[in-house]
Amino acid sequence: MKPTLLVVDCLNDFLDPKGVLNCGEAGRSVIPAIAREIAAARAQGVDVVYACDAHRPGDAEFELYPPHCLEGSWGAEIVPELRPEAGDRIIRKRRFSAFFGTDLDLGLRESGSDALRIVGVCTNICVLYTTADARMRGYGVTVPAAAVASFDAEAHRFALGQIRDVLKATIEGTGE
Repeated sequence: MKPTLLVVDCLNDFLDPKGVLNCGEAGRSVIPAIAREIAAARAQGVDVVYACDAHRPGDAEFELYPPHCLEGSWGAEIVPELRPEAGDRIIRKRRFSAFFGTDLDLGLRESGSDALRIVGVCTNICVLYTTADARMRGYGVTVPAAAVASFDAEAHRFALGQIRDVLKATIEGTGE
């Protein structure tokens, strides 16, 4: 298997205390684990891809959640601790799944990747739906529980269970 590390929504609006949809301490607490995942991937020559919310004003998602991660805004920027480096890819997305309406699948297939290691936020929203779409497309998926978080601890645990039990992806660790 040729893996790719997919870093989901590690953006100011989710991980900075001033962010519109701040995940709180749970979100801040996974930043070091995500940084370790990124460093390990780079050291092993594994591609690193950032999937980042980049909404437009009036986006349909704002019927569900307050306006956040507006393209070009501070809130849509990757947090400083996890900034991309030369060679990393950034995929801008407007929906929960990093596959919906993006060229993520094409890019992965062109690179020969057939497995994803998914880290980031929110476990029960963008991580879960990206994992579901990856599994529907035939990718192997591993989610290190220590490198994903949500603003809702119960929803986080439920999503990890769905990822493991329904989607048959691998969960590393317990996330507790």
